[in-house]
Amino acid sequence: MANLEQAPSRSMPNLLHVLPPFSDESELRLNAIVELNSQTINKYELITETGHLKLDRVGYSSLAYPFAYGCIPRTWDEDGDPLDIEIVGVTEPLIPGSIVEARIIGVMTFDDGGEVDDKVIAVLADDKRMDHITSFEDLGDHWQIETKYYWEHYKDLKKPGTCSVNAFLGIDKAVEIIKSCEARYLSEIEPKLIG
Repeated sequence: MANLEQAPSRSMPNLLHVLPPFSDESELRLNAIVELNSQTINKYELITETGHLKLDRVGYSSLAYPFAYGCIPRTWDEDGDPLDIEIVGVTEPLIPGSIVEARIIGVMTFDDGGEVDDKVIAVLADDKRMDHITSFEDLGDHWQIETKYYWEHYKDLKKPGTCSVNAFLGIDKAVEIIKSCEARYLSEIEPKLIG
């Protein structure tokens, strides 16, 4: 079920470097590693060298993540981290560190202190409650306003005015960004892997 084409091993592989980005590209299904759930101000990040989760920081404000959040394996964004993914409409908290299959519904292009830090927008692929959501636009105007507000203000007490949402874009642009981040991973990270 984890889409892992590797024999059992006594040493656990780092799934960030083993799982492909897409579990089924024709169905727009991605593998995603869950880092945190909605309604938390704690920011966990995957340690790229080991695959473990680390508390990166406690948020400076009371703004909590309005969605589950994680990263896409074997991708590398321009900010020097795996490509981020927002998983919206999650009804039951996910287990941080777990793998989920998420279906792409769009992408949010984002500038974080001068760095490109885009966010793929997705829903859980096997959640029947989300079958009617085929585009980020199906989430409604208020979802876009709330999400933009969150990202543009979540660092205000630490670094005010440093974050900017550029646009919400469709599935085709999301796939283009994922493939670009996959190519960057293959050229910049894959050659450095050992073992």
